[in-house]
Amino acid sequence: MNSAIAISERLTREVGILAGRLDAFLDSVLSAPDGPLSGVKSFLRSTYEAVSEGRPVSDWTGGPLDRRPEGSPHPLDRLASALSLSPEETDLLLLAGMPEEHEGLSALFRTLHPRGESRPSVGLAAQFLCRQQSDRDAFRAMLESGAATRSGALRLSGSSPYFERSLELTDSLWPVLHGLDSWPAGISLIRTPQTVIATAGLDDWFCGAARSALSALARGEACTVLVTSETEEIAFHRGLALVSRADLQPVGIALPARTEDELERLIQPHTLARGVVPVLCLPATDGPASPQVPYFAGYPNVIVVCGRTGSVHARRCRPIVTAAAERLDTAARQRIWSAAIPRLAADARGLAARFPAEPYLAAEVAADLGQIERLEARSISAADVAVCLRTRAGLSLAAGVKLVRPMAQWKDLVLKKDRTAQLEEAMNRLLLQARVLDEWGFLRGRFGARGVRMLFSGPPGTGKTLAAEVLAHSLSVELLLVDISRVVSKWIGETEKNLAAVFDAAESAQAVLFFDEADALFGKRTEVSDAHDRYANLETAYLLSRLERFEGLAILATNLRTNIDPAFLRRIEFSIDFEEPDREERVALWRCHVPPKAPLAPDVDFRDLAARYPVVGGLIRNAAVAAAFLAAGDGGLITRDHLVHALHREYEKAGRAFPEDARRAKT
Repeated sequence: MNSAIAISERLTREVGILAGRLDAFLDSVLSAPDGPLSGVKSFLRSTYEAVSEGRPVSDWTGGPLDRRPEGSPHPLDRLASALSLSPEETDLLLLAGMPEEHEGLSALFRTLHPRGESRPSVGLAAQFLCRQQSDRDAFRAMLESGAATRSGALRLSGSSPYFERSLELTDSLWPVLHGLDSWPAGISLIRTPQTVIATAGLDDWFCGAARSALSALARGEACTVLVTSETEEIAFHRGLALVSRADLQPVGIALPARTEDELERLIQPHTLARGVVPVLCLPATDGPASPQVPYFAGYPNVIVVCGRTGSVHARRCRPIVTAAAERLDTAARQRIWSAAIPRLAADARGLAARFPAEPYLAAEVAADLGQIERLEARSISAADVAVCLRTRAGLSLAAGVKLVRPMAQWKDLVLKKDRTAQLEEAMNRLLLQARVLDEWGFLRGRFGARGVRMLFSGPPGTGKTLAAEVLAHSLSVELLLVDISRVVSKWIGETEKNLAAVFDAAESAQAVLFFDEADALFGKRTEVSDAHDRYANLETAYLLSRLERFEGLAILATNLRTNIDPAFLRRIEFSIDFEEPDREERVALWRCHVPPKAPLAPDVDFRDLAARYPVVGGLIRNAAVAAAFLAAGDGGLITRDHLVHALHREYEKAGRAFPEDARRAKT
């Protein structure tokens, strides 16, 4: 039999038994019911007879827990056992839920209620369950402070005199007792596919920082497990993995910054009846106020609360067991990728070095790759992993940041061999981290050890931005261009906030971070003569600290190296000078920027152009494109005159004397 059907039939039987008991009680207090009461009372009898198996009501002794069958526990059993409910409290839950079972039962209670409400009144429940006055005193105490009421499973509604108030179950609890997955609108679920709750690569964490938390889950301690990480998302998924590792079922719930008692009383009965562990995700906050860890007073089991490190307020709380989720090392990330995508196990080491993903993200990427294989009927590669990760990262660009999909390749870059070698060395520093940092143990425990910081200096147009794009393309990541004019703010504290968002975005997407004209941010600090100087220096100090902790590729570009603060230079791993190209390099640049398909006239000689016009690559590119449009307008080939005319314009824009004009002026 379907388990949901069996659960529903069990609840229907308990309702029928309670209907029979209520029918017998009404017979004892009403001499001859007539009118509307006679009709609805007959419905009570038929409800009982449908489940009675021909037995009298007196045969059904004990409570619902005494009649539970073997096998998986019923939601009612779970709730009653977790809260240690007495048989009378369990009867109250069933009585409060009966109007939800059938419209005939709803009509019965409307007829019996002194205010005409379609629910059982407190007075009816007291007469039904109490035999003498002392029982009524205990009954009132049970309703006021009993576990069913404290947990939020049972509520008293209305503002009328006490015994005229109504008994209600908390929102959507009755469908849950019927085996349906119904949640109230007040609970914000975080729906997570079971396949994404991955634990591969977390063994060291389970045995280390999370060991006490696992023990608390295994024992069902009445405590709060607090999982913290650098982002709420990572902390939340670590919380899910922790509960899954304990062979328990987690349910993710998003909390507001301040959790009201009413929300806690809504969550408690729903999670207890389902037998699940609530994994509560605290929100990110921009202001100084930190989100409060919810109290959950009286909750009999473990709750897991997840939030960002350093931004969680846990003063008013029951016992806490912490499980800090630090960044995983390369060996753990390698195990993550091997488990998530076994067919790319050979590439797991490289993936671990380039993409420090958490298990849940690797599982999501694996699902995406499986879809690609099915739709495109081809084998997937490490490049596909990079594409899926870019999509999954959900990059949120801060103000002043532009996302560039890099297309440039090494063949597009014309530099001296030693400069190209430095760029390749910087790229290998990212790709070979697993061997040098993890296997050989260099820079162990140092913040920012996995980051690479580079300084590109040289005149405009010498290829600094292009080199950054080539590196990003080779690493299969995006390039984030930072518009410093929009990052720097006149308002105190805003620049640091903007910079934090920039670095967070780059780390989230594993993108190359490129600061063009970096002098404005990374320039030399000044002597403090007023408040503006002091805060400018504070911004520089913050930037120094954040750059040092950045675990990615950050590139600073400047036209003049001497403008950069020496404190930044000490933190730079690679400093590359981009000089103006020599004659042979200019020839290569002309050939690079004029496509092979371009219709060149016979009089075009790149060597002659390179010898006569000593310009940088940016101007060569501009002139080549401008000459092509001139030729297209003339309807013919790209001639030398087109190219010289375009170069003349570039010299004028740069404020430089055109070589041929200078010669004519001398003669």
